[in-house]
Amino acid sequence: MAKDYFTGKHTTFGNNRSHALNSSRRSWKPNLQKVRILVNGKKKRVWVSARTLKSGKLTRV
Repeated sequence: MAKDYFTGKHTTFGNNRSHALNSSRRSWKPNLQKVRILVNGKKKRVWVSARTLKSGKLTRV
């Protein structure tokens, strides 16, 4: 799957734990958005997390 172009965030994996401590695998996915940004003066379409978008670290086109 896609990962954040700036921070490198991607799907992480772990366990669901019940009260009886049974475990089953699960995953956490970042909130990725496909956006057009300027990279070295050129337009590029990349996956970026919503948190990165809110922080203002990039220039949208």
